[in-house]
Amino acid sequence: MDNRPNQSDRSGEKRWKKITRAKWLLLAAAGALTVILSGYGGNAGGEQRSGSLKVALLPIPDVLPFHVARDKRYFDEEGVSVEGLPVFSSLERDQLMQAGRLDAMLTELATTANFNRSGVRVRIVCIARRPIAAHSLFRILSAPDTGIRSVADLAGASLGISKNTVIEYVTDRLLSGGGLDAAKINKKSVPVIPERFQLLMQGQLKAATLPEPLASSALAAGANQIIADADDPRYSVSVISFSKETLRNKPGAVRAFLRAWSRAAADINADPQAYRRVMLEALRMPDNVRQRFPVPMFPPPQVPDEAQWSDVMDWMISKNLLTQPLPYADSVTASYLPEK
Repeated sequence: MDNRPNQSDRSGEKRWKKITRAKWLLLAAAGALTVILSGYGGNAGGEQRSGSLKVALLPIPDVLPFHVARDKRYFDEEGVSVEGLPVFSSLERDQLMQAGRLDAMLTELATTANFNRSGVRVRIVCIARRPIAAHSLFRILSAPDTGIRSVADLAGASLGISKNTVIEYVTDRLLSGGGLDAAKINKKSVPVIPERFQLLMQGQLKAATLPEPLASSALAAGANQIIADADDPRYSVSVISFSKETLRNKPGAVRAFLRAWSRAAADINADPQAYRRVMLEALRMPDNVRQRFPVPMFPPPQVPDEAQWSDVMDWMISKNLLTQPLPYADSVTASYLPEK
């Protein structure tokens, strides 16, 4: 049925034409606005928003570039929407990834290998943090009021670690490099890090391997440093791993995320003290080192090399965590790194 005015009604016809023209103008304007909004937040090259990502974040110094990138709106500028999901243990993080509720996580080489033991599920796309200068990730400490001051002194002493994790791996490699036979290391598994800290400070553990900033807190409270990973930085490295599905379905979002992360890391390196407030607001920081814990340094965009991966494979096989080494190229890719 034609709802227009009768053709003999000239005034009605003119009014109908005006209404129709107004509708087309409105539709055209709406279409133009849609195009503008769809590109809003793109990078300088004019890329449209490339997708959304969910990333698991432990409250540790390694994730500082994420918080800086968020605060400075680098993710928006690069054209990606990113949701940071706070997690408070590696177990919680791994469960979320296994359930398919994450696109990415900050993790370690051994954890990535565990995910890929029966087929590739995640891939490392970038190093998040490694020891640079005096900025350690892990330290092996002795309890206050002990005579333990060197690696050799640890022979037979109780040493608190978290079994089958990066902490045990770093402990084994640092002590072996320091000349201590692995058979003489009396390791005690204490998975909960705050509990390991308390047992060390109470003297119930003669020594322990602790991550930063808790290691600095123990030092400030009287513990003694035996060795730190900054003394041999080949072994400690945290990485950003993405799920295989996300890499396949959202490659633009992954690249945008890494561009924003790298911009933030460069900003931190250029003026660390400018980001102390962000660090203290975003991370867990013990009160006794809150004002003096140094803002960490971050590496340029890179992936772990094949020698680092192979060494982790050797260690995991020696612990019966793997039966054979996993191929480096299956679990590590540099193809998403920002162009230099």
